[in-house]
Amino acid sequence: MIDVLRHLAFDYTLRNVALGSALLGIVSGVLGPFAVLRRQGLLGDALAHAALPGICLAFLLTGSKETIVLLAGAALAGWVGALAISLIVRRTTLSEDAALALVLSTFFGLGISLLTLIARRNDATQAGLDKFLFGQAAALVERNVITFAVLGGLTLAVTALCFKEFKLLTFDPAFADSLGFNSGRLNVLLTALIVMAVVIGLQTVGVVLMAAMLIGPAAAARQWTDRLGVTIALAALFGSVSGVVGAMLSFFQRGLPTGPTIVLALTAIVVVSLAFGSARGIVWSWARRRRGRRRLMTAPLPQRLGGGS
Repeated sequence: MIDVLRHLAFDYTLRNVALGSALLGIVSGVLGPFAVLRRQGLLGDALAHAALPGICLAFLLTGSKETIVLLAGAALAGWVGALAISLIVRRTTLSEDAALALVLSTFFGLGISLLTLIARRNDATQAGLDKFLFGQAAALVERNVITFAVLGGLTLAVTALCFKEFKLLTFDPAFADSLGFNSGRLNVLLTALIVMAVVIGLQTVGVVLMAAMLIGPAAAARQWTDRLGVTIALAALFGSVSGVVGAMLSFFQRGLPTGPTIVLALTAIVVVSLAFGSARGIVWSWARRRRGRRRLMTAPLPQRLGGGS
């Protein structure tokens, strides 16, 4: 443990990767429960895939591989993807799941085509864009972490300021409208915040695995509590822990890719939560049912039949 802490404190690469991964876990953990509770688990996946052509177009238009430039392109493309999903749902007879799948596949296909086009150029600066598919956490430097911290801080601040409104939107949008809130605008704002979480995660876990960082912490936290505030806190904790643990495992076991290792660490947390979560875990649910049957069988006959004492 002392050796691990020493590496975290003094190793430049591990410190940056661990901090960047932890920031991603916190931001995605805070926003993920809203998507999961609204049955929009695929939204993060669709937005992550929609961001890929934005990265490619930002490079083609500017010729720059600066992180802030590429992430700006990713954010814009993710926002366009979210707008496309909203328009498809409102203007056609397709369901939201169909709209998500359509946008995901279309934008991802466009992104892969642009990556192929860029790879054929005689331009040495194009190398490395394909790493956004699975992330490049090991390449994080201090300025990347600072960028993530600024974006994540703004995202968390807006989420905290609008927490009550987002809570109403999640559980009863009709009631929110009756109170004078515009559920349409709130939905746009919440989607924009999820886009920011996706943008933060692209360089760490990549397009393909980003959905796991939004869904996994929320799914694990839901097994432990029924309260939204506690769910968000637990999801942020699980996300940050999986980020740090995954970063450390990939650092000490050379050859392990950081992004997939983070997702595997998160999967372990989800599995444990599904089994032992105090609110919905399989073991506790089985124990409660067994206790209830035992009480019923040992109760006096009138109580078992629904009568009085």
